[in-house]
Amino acid sequence: MGLNSEQPNNMKKLTIAFLLITFSALTSWAGDSQKGVSAYASGDYTTALQEFTELAEQGYAKAQFNLGLMYAKGQGVPQDYKQAVKWYTKAAEQGVAAAQFNLALRYAKGQGVPQDYKQAVKWYTKAAEQGNAAAQSNLGVMYDNGQGVPQDYKQAVKWYTKAAEQGDADAQFNLGLMYAKGQGVPQDNVYAHMWFNLAAADGNENASTGRDMVADSMTTADISKAQSLARECLKKNYKGC
Repeated sequence: MGLNSEQPNNMKKLTIAFLLITFSALTSWAGDSQKGVSAYASGDYTTALQEFTELAEQGYAKAQFNLGLMYAKGQGVPQDYKQAVKWYTKAAEQGVAAAQFNLALRYAKGQGVPQDYKQAVKWYTKAAEQGNAAAQSNLGVMYDNGQGVPQDYKQAVKWYTKAAEQGDADAQFNLGLMYAKGQGVPQDNVYAHMWFNLAAADGNENASTGRDMVADSMTTADISKAQSLARECLKKNYKGC
């Protein structure tokens, strides 16, 4: 059965849902903050919370981010998205890309703040422009769906590509969908197969299904070409694929 318009949409929604629950990893920094980082790593959240709070209140941006992360995940404190947003915002305003990304997630999901796709786009964009692959991928989703911005498939492809070139499996999968459907790029099953194949190898759970579906509409020679392109892309570390 070939890839039709209904099935890719359903698959993409699953990918979006996965993307919007992703958290960034804990950030560490040198000096007197190391005690908090070490405590966090060992599971001593009480000490970590104390250390991060003290530094965050002094204006240390990465401590503010880490404190926000602990409130968001309920580590050492009851889960509190409002407090998470408070500290993410302080760190985001100081340019911490991970904080900008997590703040965007909160706005996108309406956790700790009213749901606001325009604010989500604002903070995804700031993080994406700093090279944060997850933000680039999610920004692509916002343009793809027209959430917080006018729907723009070319912009979606732009941001999916930037994230895909960093090895983001969900962006690779969504890029495969764009090629399969001819949205923002000329329709091309060979490139759809290539990106689905790469996404599957990088761990996207839906990508092998997408790859097999487009393969049903491809010749043996086309499939061979797509597989060759995928191998070449891996050798180039996803750049210029």
